[in-house]
Amino acid sequence: MISFSTAEIEFNLTNKLKVKAWVKSILEAEKKMAGDITYIFCNDDYLGSMNEKYLKHDTLTDIITFDYSEKGILSGDIFISIERIKENAESFKTGFDAELGRVMAHGVLHLSGYKDKAAADKKEMRSKEDFYLSSFPNL
Repeated sequence: MISFSTAEIEFNLTNKLKVKAWVKSILEAEKKMAGDITYIFCNDDYLGSMNEKYLKHDTLTDIITFDYSEKGILSGDIFISIERIKENAESFKTGFDAELGRVMAHGVLHLSGYKDKAAADKKEMRSKEDFYLSSFPNL
């Protein structure tokens, strides 16, 4: 089941059914089974404190993915800072929806096993994001 929640922020994702179908289409294309995947939209402070507490990073980030997958069934919590999405959309000269879609795809790709630390991995991740972003529903 794919679900959406918020933490310490007011944010309403529109077209939830279309977004769920889009996430499922990514998983199907990657030949993965969906378990419980929750997107939690939050603010910078909330995600920053999680980044420090769980990953020991004292930096701002737009996403943190916690993977609870078992036996090939993908499950996890994907925390996304809406403040980072807004700022990155401006910095990268893209729309809010496009940046949100990219980061949402990024999280589910992490659950699917993709990494983004090495240069080659980052390139593959960005290519996958671009591919799936092309079918992101209009919000």
